[in-house]
Amino acid sequence: MITLHALQYSRATRVLWLLADLGQPCERVDYRRTEAFRAPEDLSRVHPLGKSPVVEDDGETIAESATILRYLVEKYGDTTHRPPHGTPAFWRHEALLDYVEGSFAPVVLRAILPAFDGKPVPEQAQAALDDHLAYIAGERGEGPLLFGEAPMLADIQFSYLIAMLDRFGLLEGHPAVADYWKQLQRQPGYIAATEAAGPMVPPSE
Repeated sequence: MITLHALQYSRATRVLWLLADLGQPCERVDYRRTEAFRAPEDLSRVHPLGKSPVVEDDGETIAESATILRYLVEKYGDTTHRPPHGTPAFWRHEALLDYVEGSFAPVVLRAILPAFDGKPVPEQAQAALDDHLAYIAGERGEGPLLFGEAPMLADIQFSYLIAMLDRFGLLEGHPAVADYWKQLQRQPGYIAATEAAGPMVPPSE
């Protein structure tokens, strides 16, 4: 059985969501965040960078959310969380899956770090965020999710960052992305993951 090292309020919820969709169990090892909202030292014994999520399976240790999601659909022979291989939709999906952490995450980080301290988002950071949220709205198209009704790996990957933006009120002015977040929260896998391990992001005070 896969072992999932899951940090509180983290990207680990993505992995739990996919496992719930696949009907696959895991042995979950939970880690609480420090008062400074950092990962505890214990996680550095699992991965040198103290990352979460990390999965252990058959002697292999795998980090990075997108890689873990791809690994799981390959391991379990799932064909429902990506468009058919080799199609234009497949490659669009793969680009979006990598876009989340490769391009979108740095923009989100520049916006939410001031928000964590109760400060306004700098104008330049807000402008960049607005551009990216408009891009996501365009990629969503008719919706309700990125590729229609069924959640894909890219939808699962987007969930954490969009949840963080919503947590700090940074989806205002972007109704299509706000609605996308509502649709993500209605997915059975998301519901199962958060019921099992708690909220994806810290609750508002």
